Amino acid sequence: MSAYDPVKRGLDIVASGVGLVVLSPVLAVTAALVAVKLGRPVLFRQDRPGRGGRIFRLFKFRSMLPVDESRGLVSDADRLTAFGSRLRSTSLDELPSLLNVLRGDMSVIGPRPLLPRYLPLYTPHQARRHEVRPGVTGLAQVSGRNAVSWDQRFDLDVDYVERRSLRLDLWIIGRTISTVLRRDGISAEGSVTMDEFRGSTER
Repeated sequence: MSAYDPVKRGLDIVASGVGLVVLSPVLAVTAALVAVKLGRPVLFRQDRPGRGGRIFRLFKFRSMLPVDESRGLVSDADRLTAFGSRLRSTSLDELPSLLNVLRGDMSVIGPRPLLPRYLPLYTPHQARRHEVRPGVTGLAQVSGRNAVSWDQRFDLDVDYVERRSLRLDLWIIGRTISTVLRRDGISAEGSVTMDEFRGSTER
């Protein structure tokens, strides 16, 4: 445990609480648009592993239509609408995750929470990403978001675990704002999101 961790948690509580209040109009408008464009429920809920691999329920705004084989809505590419793509490019879909930060499931800054089925695929080095709370944004996200390879992403996650500090967090926040405004790295090449992780090439 780093000496910075208790300070970081206090900052997370303040930042998420203030953020939820200040951004409540944006949250309300976004929720209404999601309901009109994609239907209800407006929130996407999914189990993700957090610190120590503990499973929690992640909250985001929905950006895809539900699976409907009769309408040919099966793959992510089929289900992602133009509205959903814009929502993701602006990162507004991430705002409900501030509730996860307030609850202690996540931090504002940290490795992005991935899928529980990836847990047995990590190398011991990659598994170190779970030594800290996952983040709404992180070092990997400001270094290419979904456009970087899995191995590069995990190296950046572990780099953050080893170097986490207030100075680094402030730098990541600044880079996050810049990345979102430029809308860089929204998806991997040939994919609307990120390719499935099937295990490291460096095992």
